[in-house]
Amino acid sequence: QVQLVESGGGLVQAGDSLRLSCVASGNTPLYSMGWHRQAPGKERELVATITVTGTTNYADPVKGRFTISRDNAKNSVYLQMDSLKPDDTAVYYCSAREGPYVGRHWGQGTQVTVSS
Repeated sequence: QVQLVESGGGLVQAGDSLRLSCVASGNTPLYSMGWHRQAPGKERELVATITVTGTTNYADPVKGRFTISRDNAKNSVYLQMDSLKPDDTAVYYCSAREGPYVGRHWGQGTQVTVSS
């Protein structure tokens, strides 16, 4: 069973930076790891993903501001968030897939709040 534990959320001001971390245990290395977010009253949405070979994918709203990376030796994925905006306020969830055609595992989420 894959377990994901996030850390690094918090309260920051617009323009600040934050770095989220997620450590996986279980069936590693994982095919794909990533981050999703859910703002109040909105559906959960993709932020960024990265495969075990390093291929990345970003949602348009975060391109150029967020950077996803992973350390396969540490079974970890990171999200560097720069130039944060109030619209980035959400609960951020670490996600992972064991293969390309299987469902995602989810972490418990970490709150990111960006004040204006």
